[in-house]
Amino acid sequence: MTVQPNEITEVLNRPISQELLARDLTRLAYVAKDGTPRNVPIAFTWNGSEIVMCTTKNAPKLPALRNNPTVALTIDTEVHPPKILLIRGRAELDFVDGIPNEYLQATSTYEMTSEQRVEWEAEVRSLYRDGMVRIVVTPTWAKLIDFETTLPSAVEELIQQREERQSA
Repeated sequence: MTVQPNEITEVLNRPISQELLARDLTRLAYVAKDGTPRNVPIAFTWNGSEIVMCTTKNAPKLPALRNNPTVALTIDTEVHPPKILLIRGRAELDFVDGIPNEYLQATSTYEMTSEQRVEWEAEVRSLYRDGMVRIVVTPTWAKLIDFETTLPSAVEELIQQREERQSA
């Protein structure tokens, strides 16, 4: 099923989607080099058109993403009913010198004093002195599930079947 860019934009511009895109953690799903699935939590930022995640240059996910850049992302809440934003896209790898601004932005919500933040940033700059990799995903598909106005597609299908049976 092909999703048009305006449909993706409509989903991502919904208020609940915007709340979820302002969170600091997503789960990145991809296919490892050995063909098995992986799903890892990773800090991210949303710049209005792309999800940007940052990682070390030696991260095991990088060869896998070069091999197969197709990814899925899940951003959700821990409350019931959950709010869930599902995104699919292709990962583009951008090797950078130093620490990407997106990495500092994604970790800016971590609770720490200003002194702790200075120490933490110094440690990050020391640890990643050879640079980092930006994993940039432009959404090619998106679905918001809030369990009030939208449901998982399988549940929507069951409800539709039930309504068809009742009206027959």
